[in-house]
Amino acid sequence: MSSIERIHAEGEAPVAVQAHPGRVIFILGAVTAFAPVAIDMYLPAFPSIQRDLHAGMGSVELTVSLFLVGMGVGQAVYGPLSDRWGRRGPMLFGSLAYAAAAIGCALADSIGLLLVGRLLMALGGAAGSVIARAMVRDWFDARQSAHVFSTLMLVMGAAPVLAPVLGSQILLFANWRGIFIAFAIFGVACAAAVALWLPESLPPERRSRGGVGGAYTTYARLLRDGRFAAFAVAAGFGSGLLFSYITGSANAFMGVHGVSSSMFGLLFGLNALGMVAISQLNRRLLSLYTSAQILKVGYHIQASAGILLLVHGWTGWGGMPALTVLLFVMLGMMGFVFPNMTALTMAPYKAEAGSASALMGTAQYAVGSTAGAVVSFAHDGSVRPMVVVMSGSAIIGWLLVHRALRRAGGVAEASSG
Repeated sequence: MSSIERIHAEGEAPVAVQAHPGRVIFILGAVTAFAPVAIDMYLPAFPSIQRDLHAGMGSVELTVSLFLVGMGVGQAVYGPLSDRWGRRGPMLFGSLAYAAAAIGCALADSIGLLLVGRLLMALGGAAGSVIARAMVRDWFDARQSAHVFSTLMLVMGAAPVLAPVLGSQILLFANWRGIFIAFAIFGVACAAAVALWLPESLPPERRSRGGVGGAYTTYARLLRDGRFAAFAVAAGFGSGLLFSYITGSANAFMGVHGVSSSMFGLLFGLNALGMVAISQLNRRLLSLYTSAQILKVGYHIQASAGILLLVHGWTGWGGMPALTVLLFVMLGMMGFVFPNMTALTMAPYKAEAGSASALMGTAQYAVGSTAGAVVSFAHDGSVRPMVVVMSGSAIIGWLLVHRALRRAGGVAEASSG
């Protein structure tokens, strides 16, 4: 936590943050985990949801894609709101809305109502992701941000490791509705933590004075910045890789290879654990290399694994062991990609951290939800839809990163230092 203790270059960090940096980072990690918890925990319940609501697997998978759409839209709203009104209020509201929508999902008696409930869950949960990134930028400089984002991956990484296993255990004594009750409890717990222990990171004198029109003006200015746009789109394809895996993994493991829901939870958690482990390696490497250098290496490895995954998808080469190893490598590299990409994208925008975070998050969820929807609509009972979208996202992301770093030139390198 030594890097966390060097908070706020101007020395204005609240005493509560200086005294309890670990607690603050844990809370930020928890609210950032709204999305992975809401997605990963109920994946083992897909077959039971399908049976109970008399829905096709493609429709059940669409509950993931629609959630991602809601996350993208919600972030576009919460970012400017947090620049105008501060961080804590919108985050508290979003946490409670997430919990209320989860209860609605638990009461759904049709796939249509479940889809509506999932959309509302996402619109609430979006506050956690976008505002947590903005608060990190409020308190930390560019190099420290990369360290802190790696730490956040450690905290929120417990969600994809534990959530599928916990979801499988809940299914042993309750139906899928019990999982949504657990989501509601998590949302209320996060709201309480925000209210009790999370200090405000944006004092009134630093808040935006513009209204809705000002938010659109800020968005337009960011999009005209070629450096920001290039990194944000590249980050979007990173999310495309991750969300296509999330959408298609239940079918790939349980449907195609016939593994049990409990074994699927363990495999899913293993991949998440690899991503967390690499993110912690990233923290150590940042003392030796720049964020841009680490990002390049991560994408080289990821794209290479993506090409091999395409071969597996079309030939069956290596069977389930090859599929498992290649997915582990590709997802593990996100531990290099996400922290460094986020730090490089956000670095120049301290005064507009909420809007920059929102626009970056919207790009991620726009591409991610599209990728997930493609996997859902192309569902054919094989691993090919997932494999094609994951590999394509890795390769396109690799190309975009090289383009982004060339356009940024020395700025990208300096921003990581």
